[in-house]
Order: sequence, then C-alpha cells, then structure tokens
Amino acid sequence: MEVAMLLGFALMLYIAWCIGANDASNPTECAVGAGALNLRKALILFSAFVAVGSVAQGWMVMKTFGGGVSELRSIYDALAASLSTGAWITAASLLGMPISTTHSAVGSVLGVGLAHLLVYGRASIRYDVVLRVVVSWITSPLGSIALAALLYLALRKLYTFSTTRMGVPPDRVDRLLRYALIAALAFSAYSFGANDVGNATGVYLAFLRLGGGAPSEGVDVAAAVTLASVGALGIALGGLTVGKRVVATVAYRITKLDLVSGVAGELANALVVWLFTTLPYMMFGYGMPVSTTHASVSAVIGVGLAKGGSRMIDAPTVLKIVASWLLTVPLCAGMALGLRILVHALFHV
Repeated sequence: MEVAMLLGFALMLYIAWCIGANDASNPTECAVGAGALNLRKALILFSAFVAVGSVAQGWMVMKTFGGGVSELRSIYDALAASLSTGAWITAASLLGMPISTTHSAVGSVLGVGLAHLLVYGRASIRYDVVLRVVVSWITSPLGSIALAALLYLALRKLYTFSTTRMGVPPDRVDRLLRYALIAALAFSAYSFGANDVGNATGVYLAFLRLGGGAPSEGVDVAAAVTLASVGALGIALGGLTVGKRVVATVAYRITKLDLVSGVAGELANALVVWLFTTLPYMMFGYGMPVSTTHASVSAVIGVGLAKGGSRMIDAPTVLKIVASWLLTVPLCAGMALGLRILVHALFHV
C-alpha cells in the first residue's frame, strides 16, 4: 500500500508536469502569437488560472486513467502505462511538438490491454473507446478549422466596419481586441485546469485503487481538492519550465497571427472543445474524447487559411504536427506493450 501511494504520487506529479509542458500552448498560443502578451506573462497567467480551475472544479472531473479503454489490473499495469505516457509527452515537448496528452494515456493503457491479451490470452479492451478517439482525430480538427475561419471572416468584417464606417480609431479597436484575447486566455486556462488536471490525478487514483487504498468510485471531495492542488502545481511547473517550446511552435511557426485572428482562433478552440464535450453528453450520456491540443492547433490553421489560403500556412510544420498526432496512440501502445511484457518476463507478474 505504501509503495503504491509513493509511486502513484510521484507519477501523478510527473504526468502533471508533462501536461503543463505540452498543453500550456493550448490557451496561450494565440495571445503570444498575436502579440497581446509576451511568452513569460502568458505562461504566468496560464499557471495562475490553471490553479484556480483545478482547485475550483478539478475535483469534479477525476478521470479514469486512459479513459476506460482497458482495465488496469495491477500496479505493474499502471506503472507501464504511466511511464509510457510520460515518456512520449516529454519527448514531444522537448521537440516542440503539440500532442494530445489524453490520447497518449489512451494509447498506453491500450498497450497494457494488448499485453494481457498476448500473455494471458484475455483482455477487456473497449474498442468503442478506440473508435471514438480515431473519429475525434477527424472531426475535432475539421470542426476547429471551419469555425476559426468563419469567426475570423466575421471579426475581420466587424473590424473594418468599426474603423471605416463608424470612425472608431484602429488603436482603440486593437486595445479592445487585446483585452478580449487576454480574457479568452484566462478562461481557456481555467477550463483547462478544471478538466485536464484529472489526467494527472487519475494516475494517483489508479495506483491507490490497485494498492487497495481507495474504493473504485473515487475519493471524497476534500481529498480530491488536495489532489487537484498538487496536480495544478505540476501543470504550472511544466508550463513554466518547458512549455515555451510547444508554445513557440504553435504561436509562430504555423501562421502569422494578429489580434483579429488570435481572438478568432482562441474562441474557436474553446467552442469546439465545449461543443464536443457537451452535445454528445446530452444525446448519448458521454462526451466525445476531443483533444484540446488538436482543437487549438487546428484553430490556428483555420485562421491562417482564412487570411490567405494555403500560402499562409507553413506546410512542413503542419505535416510534422499531424504526423506526431497519428503516431501518439500506436507509439504509446507499443511502448506500454513492450514494457509490460518485459516486466512479466523478468518477474512473472
């Protein structure tokens, strides 16, 4: 039990750090790329509102590690899955590649399930979860691109109308857009903290459950708030230490952002995540597993296309990002599969 708690706590902090390192770009890239805030101020604002969101609402979204794609039956399963998840997110963050931390966890837990299938001849893999993840690879980016492009065109017309027909000085409109973009960053970071801290705390809960220290339904509110606070600390540290690499990729290397395109991109990102989470839940009882990274990067691509077509997009950067998205699930699954089989071969567990 003590070993399970120590391992779970350490790996929760590590996964939280990984989430901050890679996903800090999701709420900040538009404000940084558009020049509303510099990178340091954007990351500080991100960290502050992630902490607020995590403590205020993160306890409401204590997730099952890996989204329930397969059952984790032992501490060895949880160890293989969490190490594989963290290794891939760390590598991608150091390379400046924005990937889905949720899909990384899904792939790793899937790999553990496949290892059980090969070693023991049985596994409770939920292929419907895998299918929903694959569907989200298509629907989320396309939805973000379309919505961001439409919002950009609408805001561009509104900007032109305000400055030419209504006679509002452009610098006054720019100041309003800058405030709007900062507010959008703060709200996006709050929502991110409320939702994604569960990806880290879910690791600890998995170890606690497998070690016999927590019921399967979770923990009480006070303990969950404490876990969310620790998760928020790890996310903030990840964003402040390594987050700038991924932010730089999305903010500067995909397309050139200005205040109008920045507001359009940030709003599209927030709306797509909310819609894909809320509408399927209302209709089917569960939200679609949409990646906030896929939504935010695709929104930036969308405003770039609306500004000037494909010539405004850096194709090599986009191709590298898409390749990292497609690699995430199979690569994490392969790492977890190999690690779990190795543990079984060495220790017969």
